[in-house]
Amino acid sequence: PARMERADIVIVGSGHGGAQAAIALRQQGHEDSILMLSRDRTPPYERPPLSKEYLAGDKPLERILIRPPSFWEDKGVAVELGVNVSEVDAMAREVVLGDGRRIGYRKLIWAGGGDPRRLSCPGSDLAGIHSVRHRMDVDAIRADLETGARRAVVVGGGYIGLEAAAILRKLDCEVTVLEAQRRVLNRVAGEELSGFYEAEHRRQGVDLRLETAVERIEGKDGRVAAVITDAGEAIACDIVVVGIGIVPSVGPLIAAGAAGSNGVDVDGYCRTSVDDIYAIGDCAAHANPFADNAVIRLESVQNAHDMATCTAKAIMGDKQPYEALPWFWSNQYDLKLQTVGLSLDHDEAVLRGDPEARSFSVVYLKEGRVIALDCVNRVKDYVQGKKLIEARAEIDPELLADGEVPLKELL
Repeated sequence: PARMERADIVIVGSGHGGAQAAIALRQQGHEDSILMLSRDRTPPYERPPLSKEYLAGDKPLERILIRPPSFWEDKGVAVELGVNVSEVDAMAREVVLGDGRRIGYRKLIWAGGGDPRRLSCPGSDLAGIHSVRHRMDVDAIRADLETGARRAVVVGGGYIGLEAAAILRKLDCEVTVLEAQRRVLNRVAGEELSGFYEAEHRRQGVDLRLETAVERIEGKDGRVAAVITDAGEAIACDIVVVGIGIVPSVGPLIAAGAAGSNGVDVDGYCRTSVDDIYAIGDCAAHANPFADNAVIRLESVQNAHDMATCTAKAIMGDKQPYEALPWFWSNQYDLKLQTVGLSLDHDEAVLRGDPEARSFSVVYLKEGRVIALDCVNRVKDYVQGKKLIEARAEIDPELLADGEVPLKELL
């Protein structure tokens, strides 16, 4: 097909946000042209399985596609893969691609996500160092495993690092996890949960080292051979998997005059400070009602999906502010962690159930109000806990701690 040089709505990015924006626009009755531009070379696919089932080889690419490829054609959504948006000309209402092509828009939806934060130490450019952000990243890890890589060092003890560590153990690798902070899941969970996951990974044979940073990486014939820690210890390895967060991909927006210091700032309808440009997903800094309206970026499928729907409605004239309750999940070994709400500023944490029995929840309170739950193999707590948060319920911690009493009975 001829390349489109103008579209009514241009979407930059083909992750959960970009894909859902196109879907929601059609669902809301948008009939004009939609063009999705993506650096990725694969049609829109789910990201969470990358560090889980896709890395494990349990799910092939076809099963992680957000929609079958024919769907986009049926819905009249033009998708251009393998292209990079290098500039946004807000005055002309055009995006400029890496090859100089200019594409006009009436509305622009930026769903650019982020690039994995890279190690900056000596040796960080050796072969065998991987991130887990795109399908190609995981294909490269799997290729190394197929050619005999068996010793892995994982840098970073967040969700991505721990999920990758769990899969690599399942694939029979020797795994060392290095976390610079004094506990894993430092940014996302309370102490109890961190301690539980640290113990679990060690039980599964992971060599987990806290308060340990990477000094440099040594190579042999251009490939990684060992990671040297800041304590001077050498850990021999065949691959390094880096999960230390992302750098929001918003350069062209900021250059075009959009406000933002951590990502790009958006209002309650996902609008940037530049006319007719919206931003959604991992890169969009917004005042979140479940964080006392603190301005935050949320890196989750839920956030990307719900922001996309909010944007589509706003564009179609049905303006409803973004007020979705945040939720997340993580699969490690036989543990399904489901999180709802944001525990950032909690002043009390209540344990429900028994960590020894591998089924428990942590309920987070702030000034007596339930603000978040971390539920490990306890789906009912997760489902019922959502309602407690939405109701801004104040509940006696002793009642919350009784794992026998269903949460819904406390509402």
